[in-house]
Amino acid sequence: MGTITFTTTAFATRIGCHLQTSNFNLTFFPSNLSTSALLKHSSPTMSANSLQVNASSAIDVPSEELGASSRGNIGANDLLIVGPGVLGRLVAEKWREEYPGCQIYGQTVTTNHHDELIKMGINPSSKQTKLTYKFPYVIFCAPPSQTEDYAGDIREAALNWNGEGSFLFTSSSAPYDCFDNGAINEDGPVVPIGRSPRTDVLLKAEKVVLDFDGCVVRLAGLYKADRGAHIYWLHKGSCDIRPDHILNLIHYEDAASLSVTILKKRLRGRIFLGCDNHPVSRQEVMDLVEKSGKFDKKFEGFTGTSDPLGKKLNNSKTRAELGWEPKYPSFAQFLGVSE
Repeated sequence: MGTITFTTTAFATRIGCHLQTSNFNLTFFPSNLSTSALLKHSSPTMSANSLQVNASSAIDVPSEELGASSRGNIGANDLLIVGPGVLGRLVAEKWREEYPGCQIYGQTVTTNHHDELIKMGINPSSKQTKLTYKFPYVIFCAPPSQTEDYAGDIREAALNWNGEGSFLFTSSSAPYDCFDNGAINEDGPVVPIGRSPRTDVLLKAEKVVLDFDGCVVRLAGLYKADRGAHIYWLHKGSCDIRPDHILNLIHYEDAASLSVTILKKRLRGRIFLGCDNHPVSRQEVMDLVEKSGKFDKKFEGFTGTSDPLGKKLNNSKTRAELGWEPKYPSFAQFLGVSE
């Protein structure tokens, strides 16, 4: 049997509760000690601030929940990433470059990739785990496809923000109401609620974020060498959609750097736009893929004639305000070919 004295402030932070006393005794008993022996060893005058714990059992809490509630103090630059997938992991990498001593936490729907996150220095927890503390920086990168209540999930994420640094939602440029290949910028009109289930989900989610005074970045089509529309079309071989539909793109790395820039600015209630300012048609995308010679598969073509056209996005206002520029100014430059 042994007794250790802790200060209240240190231990209270670890277990997520508040104790009024300045210190208390933590008494450990061997696991094989009987109840009568416990009573014998316990002093009848034991003070109210003594805590007895069986040395073999720890606290009877699921290991993941215990981990989520006992990881220690949250620092001023610590970050919670809800949905640490491809984009979220790049955000983590760039955030750590800015704040080398920070802690980064990742909340996921399942535990399938927790080992990967741990190797990357991201402290994982599942969506089912109730976090018992709040973070100065929170970014929500999870897609709507993984939940039936997207706005509700974003509300939960917002409740994990302490209001100090930034709360950012990575949305999509899909809500902009333009389907004639026309030009549109950050301030362009959005699709009215009720017209499209897809845009309804995004706009309702954005409203939650803005109600919490967080920020939104509407991202164009994300891509990298092995992900994006070009890879999907290559795998399909041919697609029954029109070739002259205008696309807007942004490389995953640039989406991550833009997100980190917004987080660092500690802004409130703003909507930004992420794109490379080089709109291209579907046909142009696949012509560039062919010209690059970097892909084994060959695309046969687009055969559609009547589906909607796209839009030409311009985010010059976002760039001017944030002082941000993309690493990859166009899809062509990323592939290393001329347009």
